[in-house]
Amino acid sequence: MSGYKTIVLRGLLALAISLAALMTRDVMATETAAPSTAIHFTFDRSIDASMAPFFLAAKDGGFGTERLNVTFNIAAGSPETLARVAKGDSELALVDINELIRFRGKDDAAPLKAVFVLFNRAPYAIVARRSRGIHLLPDLDGKTVGVVDGDLSMRLWPALAQQNGVNTPNVKFHKMSAAVREPILSAGQVDAVAGFSYLSAVNLRDRGVPGADLVVLRFADYGCEAYGFAVVANPAFAATKPEAVKGFVRALIAGINASIKEPARAANEVASRIDDGDRDRELERLRTVLVDNILTDEVRRNGLGGIDPARMERSIDQIAQDFKFQKKPAAGDIFDDRFLPPVAGRQIN
Repeated sequence: MSGYKTIVLRGLLALAISLAALMTRDVMATETAAPSTAIHFTFDRSIDASMAPFFLAAKDGGFGTERLNVTFNIAAGSPETLARVAKGDSELALVDINELIRFRGKDDAAPLKAVFVLFNRAPYAIVARRSRGIHLLPDLDGKTVGVVDGDLSMRLWPALAQQNGVNTPNVKFHKMSAAVREPILSAGQVDAVAGFSYLSAVNLRDRGVPGADLVVLRFADYGCEAYGFAVVANPAFAATKPEAVKGFVRALIAGINASIKEPARAANEVASRIDDGDRDRELERLRTVLVDNILTDEVRRNGLGGIDPARMERSIDQIAQDFKFQKKPAAGDIFDDRFLPPVAGRQIN
């Protein structure tokens, strides 16, 4: 009888151990599946179509797959955004990399670096009216260009004008607020406006300016070496959570590929996040961004997200023509490629 009891007890003990192992495994699986790293991500401006890859990465579960819990917020410009990242209020952010270059040019600057370049070409452009006799950049001689105070493109204007033989004293710049940039051009109060190629041209067509009367003078087409928007990381976060940064980059790459494959769905996701958002308008903007700023020849050769160090050095030199660095940064001070996947993982699918 005692032998029988022993057998029963041994069986119950084995069953209990098995159940405990199953419960432990289930708990561990649940913990593994749940997002474990919170990321506060800041955009440096209001939502537009260029942000579609981030929103698709969230909607399609890319961030969740990487065990990331990403929340989005908006700041008023790249300087404020960089301050948030430096302070640690945001772990990651999207900023104009040329503002980061100026930021790092200060003696006491926090060691912020970009970890992924979204715009391989900066979106800086002057949008002009052909009916005012403007077809090429040198045609701005004697014309009036509307410029928003603080427009980052104007900090590269001296280098661009010198490179293209534009007589800068003969170009008049009319300061204005962003709210009236397109209205004053459509009303004929200026001959051209400075802005982002994928925003101003679309906005002007929406205001009734015929597309045939508009010419987009992209800085990149006239020798501007600048990269554009890039993801910047808080140094402490990048040092302690490198796998989270790498995971974010992988999810973003998937979001870019999804935006390329399904631009209409991507535009719809963006429009749904904008008050009175127009899907067709955002779709036009997204297609422009993909062609002009993201899917460049350099990206097709080398993959998404990286830089050419020599080109970055040249872009810093161009900024230096109109900006006095306290300590001129090098390409290595601006970009950290350790968080990028191998080139095979960055190719356009």
